[in-house]
Amino acid sequence: MELRHSVIVGMSGGVDSSVAALLLKEEGYSVMGVTMKLYYNEDIGVVREKTCCSLSDIEDAREVAGTLDIPYYVFNFSDDFEQHVIADFVEEYEQGRTPNPCVECNRYLKFDRLLKRGIELGFDHVATGHYARVQQDPDTGRYLLKKALDTSKDQTYMLYELTQGQLRRALFPLGQLTKPQVRRIAEKGGLITSHKRDSQDICFVQNGSYADFIERYTGRKWPEGNFVTEDGKVLGTHKGVIRYTRGQRKGLGLALPEPMYVKRIDLARNEVVLGRDSDLYSSVMTVDHLNLISADRLERPIHAMIKARYSAIAQPGLVEQTDDDQLKVTFDQPQRALTRGQSAVIYDGDTVVGGGKIKSI
Repeated sequence: MELRHSVIVGMSGGVDSSVAALLLKEEGYSVMGVTMKLYYNEDIGVVREKTCCSLSDIEDAREVAGTLDIPYYVFNFSDDFEQHVIADFVEEYEQGRTPNPCVECNRYLKFDRLLKRGIELGFDHVATGHYARVQQDPDTGRYLLKKALDTSKDQTYMLYELTQGQLRRALFPLGQLTKPQVRRIAEKGGLITSHKRDSQDICFVQNGSYADFIERYTGRKWPEGNFVTEDGKVLGTHKGVIRYTRGQRKGLGLALPEPMYVKRIDLARNEVVLGRDSDLYSSVMTVDHLNLISADRLERPIHAMIKARYSAIAQPGLVEQTDDDQLKVTFDQPQRALTRGQSAVIYDGDTVVGGGKIKSI
């Protein structure tokens, strides 16, 4: 078999990254598997020795690498993760915004820190088990990020911050596959991860409560305050503003005559403003912290599809670049619970135009 370029594969211990490594080896790449150690237990509130909390994942990844007969290493990137992901996550909530830590992890760790380490070691590419595709535009030479063929598994929303230099070296072997196909490949290849369940939670929030994590991390207890209506009527007492996000209804702990939802957070007054469902709809938002992929700049307004949170269905709207680092998005129809701090990703068909963070609504 003719040897192709060399690639460093980020292996999480799950089935997707395991199959990515298998496929690349079968294609003739020189493959090295790497698991990134991203945090210490005490950083996330787990009292144990200073070992990675996902030790079982490392063991699974190591065993897969052994099955594939590829070299395998663990790289300690915990300082970078703490600086660029955990600290950012906490600061965003402190400012009344709702962040996407997985987007920041992809940006700063998998496709920056890991890629740079790979280049230092002489590797040509970095690969992950994300469901996405990269193609080079033959007319412009730009590298384009495209949706996975299995749109139900598409993960381009989490990858919109990748730069041209990163996309040029990124490989996504699963972009043409469905999840059932991936599991069958893993089973056929004798990989122990073939039937391993997918991880759904934020990796460093162990008990599912991001607010509890923030209070442990900062050593600070957020004070109680008032739930109020927009006109100032007090409805009850909240347990700290970091425990609420726009559109939330569950967990308010109030007995009200009609359903009420979090409309906005008033940090200055330490109040959580509630409203009816009809109060959550808006048609216009501004987006900053831009990263455009298909072009350096939007020279004219475009009609596109915009995904305003990971779990949302993309909706049509007009996108206009109003400044070097700002877009104005006007949806065709009002959207529910657009939230500051969430990523807004813009699509032209199956191509990611780019995206940014929702600044205002």
